[in-house]
Amino acid sequence: MKIYRLFFLLLLALCGWEMVMADEGPIFTVVANPAEKAATAMRLNWHSLYEAGEEARQEANWVTYTVATDSDWKRARTLSVQMERCAAFDSLRSKRPDSTDCVERIILCRHTIELKGLKPNTRYMYRLGKPGTPSDEGTVRYFHTAPKPGRGEAWSAAIISDFHAYTPIPHRVEVAMAMMDTLESRNGGPVQLALHVGDVCAWGGSYSFWRDLYTHAPYHRYAWAGVNGNHDNMDRKSTRLSNDYTRYTANYPLNGYEGEMGVCYYFRYGEALFIMLNNESMRSDEGLAAAQQWVRRVTAKEKARFVVVMEHYQWFFANTGRVSQYERWHELFDACGVDLAIAGNHHIYARTAPLYQGREVEKSAKQPGTVYLQTPSCDDERGMVLKEWTENRDIIKYRWSEGQRTVGALLMKAEKNRLSITLYNRMGEAMDSLVIEK
Repeated sequence: MKIYRLFFLLLLALCGWEMVMADEGPIFTVVANPAEKAATAMRLNWHSLYEAGEEARQEANWVTYTVATDSDWKRARTLSVQMERCAAFDSLRSKRPDSTDCVERIILCRHTIELKGLKPNTRYMYRLGKPGTPSDEGTVRYFHTAPKPGRGEAWSAAIISDFHAYTPIPHRVEVAMAMMDTLESRNGGPVQLALHVGDVCAWGGSYSFWRDLYTHAPYHRYAWAGVNGNHDNMDRKSTRLSNDYTRYTANYPLNGYEGEMGVCYYFRYGEALFIMLNNESMRSDEGLAAAQQWVRRVTAKEKARFVVVMEHYQWFFANTGRVSQYERWHELFDACGVDLAIAGNHHIYARTAPLYQGREVEKSAKQPGTVYLQTPSCDDERGMVLKEWTENRDIIKYRWSEGQRTVGALLMKAEKNRLSITLYNRMGEAMDSLVIEK
């Protein structure tokens, strides 16, 4: 079996695809994602090489998990999972880490499972591969289930975006992951959840970028939930635009709408309902209407103390304050009682006061209002320069950027009746903060 695998990897390399073996072993690109009811369920996603053969695929198709306090794994469960063939990334142009051109030829076996019946507000650990076989990689990873709704238990989340993972420039991911460490430090320990606002990959169709990204420690420590950015949706030449790149590198809840299952989704985490959108499906009036109808249905069905909507494209062009996606969404958010709207893409942090019908309001249990927030870039390379603030000075309360070399991210802390969010720079200095109370 080992000789066969070595021969197969050599054959792939000769065919023109440079394997990036930062994550050695037959299992790679591993991530945990929250289930719709994240207090008692979690979804896992990982890959193996389809051409490695049926025996190797079967060996990779297992998960062993238990609570993190079960240090000797005596209470662990081992389960076989679902698997499917995935050719979404095959034969796309890319770059090797040395920046030379290549075509990535890869057929994946995708392994997925939703772990159910978990304990709320509990840290779990898991390993992948059938125990005692070559696929049993031994790497221990973690996730934290959400508090049970209604109990008001505290939890925390990191919010990060726009770090454009690109293996020829590893510094991008290095500074983003260092920023995650900084948020943990300011939190006083690991966060329970990581939220990303898109453009985590330079080209989502370049599979080697995802594979390398997921080897970094923050992807081993907790569950991630994110949205599809325009960079995540493209290949190098923009010849195959697809939300499949996001769909197959994660295992998000299948509660979206037609064409967006596993890309647009919602989940409950403690007292917050998160609704995740895909801007790339909203370029037409018909696409926007479909997304908005879905948001109406979700907010009517799922009742939560806080409603948080996330999309990639910015609410405002924050270099000058000019309006952007805010114009398309604010009336619906007023009607649906959205408390917090998070976006990214423009690489400048901006934050409004609570807004209702286009005006600043004193938010309370009886007075709705939405805070619009957009994240800065976090790759130390592609930031935006602030210009003269000429528009919407009455509703945008704060802007922040370090220019082209921007690195920043946010820490969210949730309690029963409040969400507290703080923007930190790369030094761990708090640059802005807000509190949303209900």
